[in-house]
This record gives sequence, C-alpha cells and structure tokens, in this order.
Amino acid sequence: MTMRNWIQIFALLMPGLGLILVLIGSVVYIAIAQSFGYYALLGESAFSTEFWSEVFSRKIFPRAVRYSIYIGFWSAVLSVALAYPLAIWLRKPFPGSIGLGALLKAPLLVHGLVAAFLYINVISYNGLLNQTMQGIGIWAEPRRLQNDSNAFGVLLLQVWKNMPFALLVLTGSVQGISDDVLDAARDLGAGPWARFRKIIAPLTMSGMQAAMVIIFIGALADFTFQTTVGPTNRQSMAQLMVSFKSRGDWHSAAVVGVSLMIIALLGSALLALLTRTVMRGSPR
Repeated sequence: MTMRNWIQIFALLMPGLGLILVLIGSVVYIAIAQSFGYYALLGESAFSTEFWSEVFSRKIFPRAVRYSIYIGFWSAVLSVALAYPLAIWLRKPFPGSIGLGALLKAPLLVHGLVAAFLYINVISYNGLLNQTMQGIGIWAEPRRLQNDSNAFGVLLLQVWKNMPFALLVLTGSVQGISDDVLDAARDLGAGPWARFRKIIAPLTMSGMQAAMVIIFIGALADFTFQTTVGPTNRQSMAQLMVSFKSRGDWHSAAVVGVSLMIIALLGSALLALLTRTVMRGSPR
C-alpha cells in the first residue's frame, strides 16, 4: 500500500474518529478533574484528594464494587455460554433457521427499560409466573420474586438482553470456519468437544473475547435493570454514582464514575486473558 493510499484512508477516518476521540477525551478529562475537586458547580474549584478518601472510606463503596463486578462477570459468562451452542447449531442453514435466528435476536430491538417493566409483570407477586406455578400446584401461595437479594432477576434480564448480541457476534465467527476443517477433524476421530476446543474455540476466540468484554462493561455499569428489578439491600456502582449526584455531590459521583471506568478497563483485560487461558487449558 502506497503512502498516498494511507493518506487517503487517514483523511477519510479523521473526521469521524477525531470527533469520537474529542468527545470521549473531554468526558474522561472532566470526570477525572472533577473527582479531584475541579469544575465545582458551587463554590471554589481547587485540587483535593478528600473526595477519593471520603468515598473509599464508606462501607457501601466496596460492596457496590463487588456487586457490580459480580453482575458484569456472570452476565458475560452466561450470555456467551448460552450463545455458543446456538451459534454452532445455526451455522448450517436448515428449514426455518433464518426465522429462528431472527427470533433469538429479537431482544436486541427491545429497550432495556421496556424489558424490565415487562419482566416485572411476569414475576410480580400476582404476576404470570406465580399464577402459573400455583395453577399447576407447584406453589401453594405466591412468592416474592421481584427485587430478590441474590439479584437473579437482574442476571436473568442481562442474559436475556445480551445473549442475542453474543449470538450475533459468534454467529459471524463460527460461520467463517470452513466445513473442510471440521469434516477432516471428524474423520480423524475428534468428538464434538474436541472439535470445539481444538478448532471452533481457537478460530472464534477474538469474537468470544469481544462479546464477553462488551457485555461485561455494559452490565457492570447498568442502571436501568438495577433500579427496576435489582435487590433492595445493595447498590451497584451506577446507582451509587446517581445517588451522589442527586444529593448535589458531583465530586463524589465523579470518583465513582472514574473508578467504574478503571474497573471496566482492568476487568475487560482480565476477562479477555481469563477466557484465552481457560480455553487453552481445558482438558482434552
């Protein structure tokens, strides 16, 4: 590729890429500066680390960090684990496969807030699930399923919303594998798990990592599902940040926001590394 081609590519990318970098850079800069006392909405702005010390000294902060990581990690793992067999199954067309694939990806078209409210109608005290379980005689009386302390409702919604995205990413990766490669492995005696570990997983590793990282970041910072169906005995980092902001404490909210960005970056790198390590170290 000549220098002229590189210049043309750079000129085409620069307007959009430059705008994205400026916007992201501005947001990150203001958040970091505000966490250290600058850009005060009321009063004087001056450098200070007191907001970091104050937020880190609160018992609610480490609990929020652990809870958010818990939601982000299991949302990513479960979504990808469910999407993988579906992507492999839909790899070769069969009658109805296009319609089935579209149906499985339909949750991508539903806004998270709408999904949360629909979910509440299903699991509420007098909701569809309780009525069904009572009707078939499994439960004698309604049970409280909404805002459960283990956040199963949040995880269920995260998986329902994010599994189609993982399926979309993995379908493209799986379909790029040649039939000849899989047929040759089958002829040599490789079983389904051996073919997955030796061929499918390595060739789709980048897609798997991309899906897990993107889902992890989104679930880690989720606010909608937490406020509608999340547990009442704990807060996520997003909820904690909004709580500070609602009290007018923008500096503490910025501390939580910057911490969330750092955890998202480090967590994404560790999750990608863990994914590669686990897949390479799986038993043969």
